[in-house]
Amino acid sequence: MIEVKLDEKEVRTLCLEKIEEHIKKVDSEMLFWDTKELVKRTCMSLSTIQREFFYEPDFPKRKVGGKWYFPVQQTKDFLLKWIEKH
Repeated sequence: MIEVKLDEKEVRTLCLEKIEEHIKKVDSEMLFWDTKELVKRTCMSLSTIQREFFYEPDFPKRKVGGKWYFPVQQTKDFLLKWIEKH
């Protein structure tokens, strides 16, 4: 008979590290968010985004055809600064 004992804290730590690595990898693969992704990442509705910061001149956005795109790193930087003001 084989008995296996696991240190739950160590398993949790390892899992969290792997999840964080995966999130960083996925984030680094995206160059732009579209409007749907911006709504998802901020947990805000589009109307809230438009009311709160969309029209601020330093909010990074580009319209290509009829669709808005947001450079990921610039958008994250903007959002972190924006939330500190509020």
